[in-house]
Amino acid sequence: MAPNKRPPAGLPTRKQILDFIQNSPVPAGKREISREFGLKGQEKIQLKALLKDMAEEGLIDGKRTAFHKMGGLPKVTVLRIVDIEEGEAIAVPDTWQPEDATPPPRLRLIEKGARKGPRSGQGIGALKKGDRVLARTEESASGWRAYPMKKLMLRSEQMLGVVEIDKAGKAWLQPVDKRIRNSSPISDLGGAESGELVLAEPIGRSARASVKVTEVLGEPLAPKSFSLIAIHKFGIPNQFQEETLDEAERAAKLPLSTEHREDLRHLPIVAIDPSDARDHDDAIWAKPDGAGGFEALVAIADVSFYVRPGGAIDREARKRGNSVYFPDRVVPMLPEVLSADVCSLRSGEDRAAMACHMRVSAEGKITEWRFTRAIVRIDEVIAYEDAQARIDSDEAGQNLKDLWACWKLLAKARADRDPLDLDLPERRVKLDEQGRITEIATRERLDAHRVVEDFMISANVAAAKALEAKVAPVVYRVHEAPSREKLVALKDYLETFGKKLAMGQVITPGLFNRMLKDIGDESEKALIMEAVLRSQTQAYYGPRNAGHFGLALGSYAHFTSPIRRYADLLVHRALVDAYQLEQPQPKGDIPPTSGLSDRDRDDLGKVTDAISQAERRAMEAERETIDRYVAAWLASRVGEVFQTRITGVQKFGFFATIIGLGGDGLVPVSTLGDERFAYDEKAQVLEGERSGTTYGVGQILPLRLAEANPLTGALKYELEDSEGRVEPRGRPMAMKKKGGHFVGKRGRPGNIRHQGRKKR
Repeated sequence: MAPNKRPPAGLPTRKQILDFIQNSPVPAGKREISREFGLKGQEKIQLKALLKDMAEEGLIDGKRTAFHKMGGLPKVTVLRIVDIEEGEAIAVPDTWQPEDATPPPRLRLIEKGARKGPRSGQGIGALKKGDRVLARTEESASGWRAYPMKKLMLRSEQMLGVVEIDKAGKAWLQPVDKRIRNSSPISDLGGAESGELVLAEPIGRSARASVKVTEVLGEPLAPKSFSLIAIHKFGIPNQFQEETLDEAERAAKLPLSTEHREDLRHLPIVAIDPSDARDHDDAIWAKPDGAGGFEALVAIADVSFYVRPGGAIDREARKRGNSVYFPDRVVPMLPEVLSADVCSLRSGEDRAAMACHMRVSAEGKITEWRFTRAIVRIDEVIAYEDAQARIDSDEAGQNLKDLWACWKLLAKARADRDPLDLDLPERRVKLDEQGRITEIATRERLDAHRVVEDFMISANVAAAKALEAKVAPVVYRVHEAPSREKLVALKDYLETFGKKLAMGQVITPGLFNRMLKDIGDESEKALIMEAVLRSQTQAYYGPRNAGHFGLALGSYAHFTSPIRRYADLLVHRALVDAYQLEQPQPKGDIPPTSGLSDRDRDDLGKVTDAISQAERRAMEAERETIDRYVAAWLASRVGEVFQTRITGVQKFGFFATIIGLGGDGLVPVSTLGDERFAYDEKAQVLEGERSGTTYGVGQILPLRLAEANPLTGALKYELEDSEGRVEPRGRPMAMKKKGGHFVGKRGRPGNIRHQGRKKR
């Protein structure tokens, strides 16, 4: 049919068909068009010819069951996630081959009915880059949107693993994720060699599909490889674009002036930080006020002066959410020229700061506060250990003595609040200059740590209350009280010890503290401490205040680390707006305002959800990397017996960690003896049906290290008197030591099993 020929009577026009296809709430195929225009018999045959003509003319595309306007999108189609912006997924069509070779449209995915907040359990599940979804599409004046209907099987999900070549010459990918138990055959090595760490993607959809190597990352157990594995596995952005770096260089040159800043360079402010700190974003000072209290100052790097809303640096910082700290490297939220130089409070150099002035009463209460933009010159950067040594040896200057005296008042007020007091040791991995492990130990908890911590908590509270006083937007750090469900589980667990938890009373941190304080038996105390820890909720960022249960505070915000946390930067911007601290607009192409952007002011929940998710991603990546370092450290000690504490119990066995070192490992129930073991979920205990032997959370017992896999971070233990019942899944791969660390050699694929284990 000619393009300009009118359709027979009864047939819709081309425009009518296009309008219907574009506005139909459901996929518009031949049947839907016929029904819409009331076509029957011969008219349906004529419609088929008309639709064919329209397709040939480039007006529509698709199949007879679902047409769409050419250059547009089907009403229902498959999309691929290409980015995550502020917690929202951005997608493009999974297949896109338009006639005019225009770039594919970008669609913002909207999950209807999903919970507003960081702990949503609704919708189709958390989406990540690379996921595929079936979605209904919609075009509006503001652009394309899509409503996901279901998540689809990934077509090319990347996998991390190590190349292994068996004796027959066949290549296998040994996964580094300990949740994946089997190796995959490699059909395309992509230039990779045996023993190299690679990225690969599956070919086909079956569970045993082969894979092809897409990128060679290097030697898997070489220094710095463990953090590289985490960066790739969790999709942590670790490269800055040139646009961002260029803007950072320009921002670093912004001039400082006392004309619009408070000059605090005369104060002997000190920064007390870890000896290996990569940046310094907080410093403190105090002096007696003559009335039994103190004047105190917390100076924080004024990152908002350099990182403006809407700029390239800001967009990248929002995406990252926070810096990620590994033993061998940091993936910073901000480019190095800012994070490690201009924004870092270095000794003896003028720096832009946001100053929190506080008055501490003789009872340790913060009675007054005010916020200013200032210029500071840090008197000294001191390591925690050095500051503590000076105080202990009575060689500290008056400045440190005043800080400690002020802290004792703050500590008194803290004790009155009675925040949750759980002993949670932090593991620290020490590396030499070549990146090899020299020591893994828990960080010693000093008074110097508590001094800085209580000063920071005070400033965070002051920031939250200062913004509330102005009815301004607040990014709260929220830690909700334990849920009723978790409290019921804790109550049931405590009953197995003959202890009671009355559900009708007000649950406070002090209640848990008193419970633990009254327990004399250390092993029982460890058991109940583990249970109390499991009952706690996870903290998050949000614009609605629900208090901080763990710290026993009604209002709490993060203000003190804007170099490494985007939440703190938002709090700084809110203070700039609320207290009119804006500086004169910079010249050039640096964004002019340093306060909150309009979109953050209107919908703060969107960005707080995103940074809460980024924080969890960082925590998982950091924890897994430490696990890999611990496994590498222990690989040469397989067969040794360690004192361990049980950290979790399941029906298939229990998990234990080495006291003072860490390293969670499994003890399979099949290795506990010939008898059957029953699992008591309420008591979190495995009990032998014949002997009555029990294994429960918190119990301390000696275990022999049976396996250590540095690639996955997985450990396996066995009872001290075990006769070698623990057997690794898959086929063992031999290990050899090279250059101070363990590497694989040609063998058969499977889980790494250290050769030093004794045969029994």
